[in-house]
Amino acid sequence: MILKLKDGDVVIELFADIAPKHVERFKILSEEKKYDSVVFHRVIDGFMAQTGDVEFGNSSSDKFDLRRAGTGSSKYPDLKAEFSDLPHERGTLSMARSSSPNSANSQFFICFKSAPHLDRQYTVFGKVIKGMEFVDLIKRGEGSNGEVSNPDKIISLSNK
Repeated sequence: MILKLKDGDVVIELFADIAPKHVERFKILSEEKKYDSVVFHRVIDGFMAQTGDVEFGNSSSDKFDLRRAGTGSSKYPDLKAEFSDLPHERGTLSMARSSSPNSANSQFFICFKSAPHLDRQYTVFGKVIKGMEFVDLIKRGEGSNGEVSNPDKIISLSNK
């Protein structure tokens, strides 16, 4: 997959053998162009950049609401967890969720650094294999929760 950001293209390898349902959802939403123009609403320096709220986080949609970005999902049902032994390390793509392990839907995050406290708690479904330097340039948020004012966004996300 190719994630186009303002500073360059990021190449992502997906782990369909480890998290087949999460990879399938990611691909479906990408094919439907649902991730295009979605903001990175939560970005914590030294931790991760979160995006993928296709309901309230799409900066090109009439439903865009930065205050609500991070609370929305897609039209599809939540996913059952597909936890694995894959570690959360630099470049890992993992699905965001609420406190319920089976609440992942459309939102995901990319780790800036190793985050072992997330291992076996969140579903790892991919990894950046090229262009991590462009992920590093995503605008950081303020405060402990990493909320971003005037956030960067996904330009497009597509199959190669």
